Amino acid sequence: MISSAFWRQRRVFVTGHTGFKGSWLSLMLQRLDARVTGYALAPPTTPSLYDLQDVSATLDDRRGDIADVEALRAAMVAAGPEIVIHMAAQPLVLRGYQDPVETYRVNVMGTVALLEAVRAAPSVRTVLVVTTDKCYENQEWAWGYRETDRLGGRDPYSNSKACAEHVVTAYARSFLAERGVRILTARAG
Repeated sequence: MISSAFWRQRRVFVTGHTGFKGSWLSLMLQRLDARVTGYALAPPTTPSLYDLQDVSATLDDRRGDIADVEALRAAMVAAGPEIVIHMAAQPLVLRGYQDPVETYRVNVMGTVALLEAVRAAPSVRTVLVVTTDKCYENQEWAWGYRETDRLGGRDPYSNSKACAEHVVTAYARSFLAERGVRILTARAG
């Protein structure tokens, strides 16, 4: 059960809010009366759910590259969020083959940039980093993977998301736990 009382007027910073899943999340948070700041590039498709549902009318819309540490840090500090939900990504396996450098830049260094911004924002209490079920070492199993299964990925996209999982672990242990920031990942499919 989602507690509307919990989200009411809660400051939330969402990266990737112009994408399909980010738009739905932003709309849901708006219905729960959260105060949302979004940080992303322009919507990736035309038409887009973001434009069709006029998501920008429901939040503080900030545009920028997720891997731009300084711009992201400034936007996050200005927003003063309590909760950060990181959904910005290069989300396509095929594009990962076509442009592996960009895929790693966005998915790995974008996560590093996000966590550097969190380090600079004293208001942040909780961080959720959304990756993918493709972050596991592909065993060609007929069943689903468990959180205890080995991370890996044979292609640049999958591997970049496994790397992002490792980045989260390193930042949690090295910087954020000592500040009391809760950080977790969600491996969405």
